[in-house]
Amino acid sequence: MTVVDAHHHVWDLSVRDQDWIAEDSPLRRDFTMDDLAPQARAAGVDRTILVQTITVPEETPEFLALAARHEPIAGVVGWTDLTRADIGDELARLRELPGGEYLKGIRHQVQGEPDPEWLLRPDVRRGLAAVADAGLVYDLVVLPRQLTACVRAAESLPQLTFVLDHLGKPPIASGALEPWASALRSLAALPNTVAKLSGLVTEADHASWTTGELRPYADTALDAFGPGRLMFGSDWPVCTLAASYGQVVSLAEELTASLDASEREEVFAGTATRVYGL
Repeated sequence: MTVVDAHHHVWDLSVRDQDWIAEDSPLRRDFTMDDLAPQARAAGVDRTILVQTITVPEETPEFLALAARHEPIAGVVGWTDLTRADIGDELARLRELPGGEYLKGIRHQVQGEPDPEWLLRPDVRRGLAAVADAGLVYDLVVLPRQLTACVRAAESLPQLTFVLDHLGKPPIASGALEPWASALRSLAALPNTVAKLSGLVTEADHASWTTGELRPYADTALDAFGPGRLMFGSDWPVCTLAASYGQVVSLAEELTASLDASEREEVFAGTATRVYGL
């Protein structure tokens, strides 16, 4: 079975600081494709999607060039300022850069925006419409309290595919399902939405999570979106706070063990291949 890891990162602290990483965090070191590639091969992963980490314009061109040099990278979800007046021209410029053909989507750190309705601002919605016009998708990295705005944004832009990262970061550590589950179902009710089965281990207790603890959240997503609108992502290297790359792949296999072979193929390759146009 072909496996696509639809969500991972890389960074080089000698090139640029990652100011979101705490000084004492084990993530405060370089993580490169040379680190990831052997782990991906060992876990049976064939292709990957490289996703933005910080909101600076220099990162996306760097990621596109990296994709052109590293065969496992099949696509890039980059960043650009959605509110800029020339957003359409900027997206076109990015696609003309070396590796520009690997640009598949755009993401912004909405989870860090104090306005819970940031996605609904007129300037942001204009930018989102430009993303759709460029034939790209939009990755949503949000907190549960922001899911309602995601629903409204997706309703207002049916021409744009919204990809929910990390299932909207459910409150796994607390064991609560609501109101996250209801909000997730509202988003999944819209045909232009898909989600990533990713980032769950870091929403649980890093030291003591179990597959059983994560299963209700995965089952909710599988029921809401179905295998054809759900895709696997490792969230490497952030996942290493709680699990190795191989453990995250094995976890996803356990959480989807009840699916038949064709349904598992969707989660592990088909959905990402279609949505990102790999």
